Amino acid sequence: MIVGLGNPGSEYEHTRHNIGFKAIDLLAGRLDIVLSEHKFNALFGKEKINGETVMLVKPLTYMNASGEAVGPLMRFYKASADELLVIHDDLDLPVGKIRLRQKGSAGGHNGLKSLMQHLRTQAIKRVKIGIGHPKGSHQDVIHYVLGRFSEEDKQLMDQAAERASEAAAAWIATPFPKLMNKYNANNL
Repeated sequence: MIVGLGNPGSEYEHTRHNIGFKAIDLLAGRLDIVLSEHKFNALFGKEKINGETVMLVKPLTYMNASGEAVGPLMRFYKASADELLVIHDDLDLPVGKIRLRQKGSAGGHNGLKSLMQHLRTQAIKRVKIGIGHPKGSHQDVIHYVLGRFSEEDKQLMDQAAERASEAAAAWIATPFPKLMNKYNANNL
């Protein structure tokens, strides 16, 4: 199960917080998976690839409640946390950088906090896409993540979403530690 985090609705479509949704859309095109099923407040699609069922998921609960969709979906399809990969934005990485992590804290990301709460584990594989960090108050951060990319950042983010979808597709046939070595080393 590969989950992209974001917020539903056209008003959020091209915001920094929705880069996980963009990566899932690119991955769906790459793997020829149509996201047309609705269950447990999630939009998803699934296909057999190399003998494995691969499911791409966009929670429709809004970012801060992502676990409310993903938890029940995983239980219904009997997927374990080690079969989960999450793609999401990251304020602490520079714009356009990606970083793969095998586990760890939510690092202040409310979508990850929700997932960890509902799955009762921090051992969640993730592809983090850097969106940079604004200067200023907590209110500035909220406005920033729900804001749109500048023209100069948009090209970097398109490339980062493409690399994130490429890494997620490779995970289907490649052990995650090997992917971490490849993508994190080439992303300094």
